[in-house]
Amino acid sequence: MSKKLEKWNRPFKKSILNKAKMITDKYEIIMTFANNEYYGRALEMPTVFGDGKTPNECFKNTKEALTAVVAHLLEIGEVAPSPASGGKRDKQVNVRLTSEEKTILTAAANSRGFKGLGDFIRAKALTPLQALPE
Repeated sequence: MSKKLEKWNRPFKKSILNKAKMITDKYEIIMTFANNEYYGRALEMPTVFGDGKTPNECFKNTKEALTAVVAHLLEIGEVAPSPASGGKRDKQVNVRLTSEEKTILTAAANSRGFKGLGDFIRAKALTPLQALPE
């Protein structure tokens, strides 16, 4: 385990650790390369990071960090974020628009083949952010 994760290097109940591993195995890991180092995070938990000199080392360290955080959440009775690949969206953000803004956005969504306004807004807001370096 990396030195950055030493505070998490403590025993979890085997059942909790196994459940955490099953959850994090389904998480989508995103890696970037900067300053001769790989940095990883999960789409589901963007504030939990791992790093490494190689992609494999980064992936391993990121999975360890995610597993420790999810195990801790489970240990204290919290619910871990659902895997993004499951398609379950369980968070909601409300945005107020004028009638004109909604009309413009709906027309743009329809003309680009989106299923709905929510999918269009999500795609247009998240796509540029996912491309940004950390």
